[in-house]
Amino acid sequence: MQISARGDYAVRAALSLATAYPSLLSTQAIANEQDMPRKFLEAVLADLRRAGVVRAQRGAEGGYTLARPPREVTVGAILRAVEGPLAGVRGLRPEETRYEGSAENLPRLWVAVRAAVRQVLDEVTLAEVVSGRLPTHVRKLTTLPDAWEPR
Repeated sequence: MQISARGDYAVRAALSLATAYPSLLSTQAIANEQDMPRKFLEAVLADLRRAGVVRAQRGAEGGYTLARPPREVTVGAILRAVEGPLAGVRGLRPEETRYEGSAENLPRLWVAVRAAVRQVLDEVTLAEVVSGRLPTHVRKLTTLPDAWEPR
């Protein structure tokens, strides 16, 4: 799984908003805290707003806040809002793939990959990331012998 700069920025911005919740944060404050380009951040926040993840308030005292409490917003929801489905195969959803011959069972593997990604991203909330209290099954994944090793 590859997380784009857009996805990374979206999650980081959402974490800033989670820390400040329910207060509003300006785009500039988020950009400064997370060291990201303000213009790009504005586009990311617009995607999150359209998806109903954040809400915006205009005016001198305006800014952004999460639309729901941080304990109700998953990292998966953030990534889907800016990048679309979590797992795709050549632009198709895993269950839409079809193969012949020796690859006929490959869709099962693609569905399993999606399910594994969901078990992490859809089960970790912004509140858990901010607090560092990740679910046990996610923490265990980080302790596997090769978890931190590049391949």
